[in-house]
Amino acid sequence: MKIVLRLVFGIALLLVAFFGLGPVLLADGLPGERALTLIVVLLIFGLLFMIYKWLLKKIT
Repeated sequence: MKIVLRLVFGIALLLVAFFGLGPVLLADGLPGERALTLIVVLLIFGLLFMIYKWLLKKIT
C-alpha cells in the first residue's frame, strides 16, 4: 500500500511541478501575477505534502 501511495503522490507532485512551475518560470506576465502563481503552487505543494504525511501515518 505504501508503494501505491508514494507512486500516486509522486505523480501528483510531478504534475503540479510541471503545470505550476512552468508558468511561473516561462510565462510572460506581470511580476505580481507570477508571484501569486508561485504562492498558489507552493501552497498546493504544502497541502499535498501534509496529506501524504497524514495518510502515511494512517497506513502504518
